[in-house]
Formats: sequence, C-alpha cells, structure tokens
Amino acid sequence: RDLSTAQGARLLKALEALPDQIGEILAQEESIVWRAQELAKANDAYFVGRAAGYPVAMEGALKLKEVSYLHAEAYPASELKHGPLALISPETPTIVVAPRDDLFAKNMSTIEEIRARRGPVYALTHPGDPLPVSVEGVIEVPKSEPELDPILLNIPLQLLAYHVALARDRNIDQPRNLAKSVTVE
Repeated sequence: RDLSTAQGARLLKALEALPDQIGEILAQEESIVWRAQELAKANDAYFVGRAAGYPVAMEGALKLKEVSYLHAEAYPASELKHGPLALISPETPTIVVAPRDDLFAKNMSTIEEIRARRGPVYALTHPGDPLPVSVEGVIEVPKSEPELDPILLNIPLQLLAYHVALARDRNIDQPRNLAKSVTVE
C-alpha cells in the first residue's frame, strides 16, 4: 500500500528469484546433514540473531525443539550478556543468524563472545569473504532483499531441524504432543 512503483518492482524481481535461491539452499543439504549430525549429539542448543534475524532464530529453535526434542532456546544477540552467556559451554552449540547487513560486525562480536567461552558456533550468513571469526560451520544463504531475507534464512534451519530429528531417530511425521491444528471453542 505504501510502496512506490520502484519498491514494488524491486520486491517483485526478488520474489521471482526466490525459487532459484531456494534451489541453491537445497543443493547444500549434504553440508547441512553433516552439521545436523554434530548438533544431534548435544542436549541443548542456542539460537541468536539481531533485528529480523531474531525471529528467524526463534523459529529455528522452535522447529528444532518440535521435531528432535532437543532443548533449544533463542535469544536476541544483544541480550546474551544478561544471562544466556553463562549457559555457553563446549557442549552447547549456538547457531548465529548473521546476514551480511549493517549488523554483521555486531554479530561477529557476538560470535567472539561465545567462542571466548569455548562454545561451538555455526553461522547462518550470506556468501562473501571468509568470516573474520572462527566457527565450526557456515551455512550460506543467497542474499535477497531485506524484506525477503527471513524466508531464505529459515529454510536451512528447517532442514537442520529435520536432519537432527532423523539423527536422533525421531518420527518427524508424527512429533509428540504437537497439535497440527488449533480449535477455538
């Protein structure tokens, strides 16, 4: 409604590119399976993100919990120093949603904080120069327009949850205690 013609054209072009970009993500599934094998060994996992990356982190944690029964929590990256960093250990992997946007440097600082506590980190980011920090794994997601980035960033997290569930021998088609519909009375 409040989009200019140019903004609408930009978003339409980006929407048209989504199927090919999703194909690029799906082509990385083998790499995601390898990361899932590692994550499946954990008892807890943390997801962090900033701005639009935080809801992506929340959805990733929720999907992981729902299908693999692995305890997973999401936190805003800016809040880690207010308690969650105390939970970081070599046994607690953290998935950092770190698109290459204006908050990228702050996300790298977050990774450094986690690594300083010997926490394993997996970064979800866009293609580009190698990360300036050490991580256990990187999952690259094609860059889109900021309004559409969350769509693409969610897909590898869904694949990750799926493959963690398989590695933990969970029935992904019938997750326990999960309502597939909601009835309002």
